Amino acid sequence: MNCPSYELFFETFSNKTRMKIIQALNEGSKSVTEICKTTGQEQSKVSHNLRKLTECNFLDVKRQGKKRIYELNKDTILPILKLVNKHVHKYCKGDCHKK
Repeated sequence: MNCPSYELFFETFSNKTRMKIIQALNEGSKSVTEICKTTGQEQSKVSHNLRKLTECNFLDVKRQGKKRIYELNKDTILPILKLVNKHVHKYCKGDCHKK
């Protein structure tokens, strides 16, 4: 199956910075500043990756005054993460440590 949409989807998930952002947002909605603090990444790097995540609708964005608040797509990404977590804990070796 050769489909650019599938490639985009899995490339989005395979990026380490994006996974840190996804993990941070799995704890709840956050602003760019809060994401930077949680992930330890620079604002420009976070903003660049947030753009990629929103392009593929991994995230929903809401405005609160001048701030943008990001959260995971509840319809698709949250269920996928639950399934991935189930698989990882059951079949993949190694431990997941919260950093």
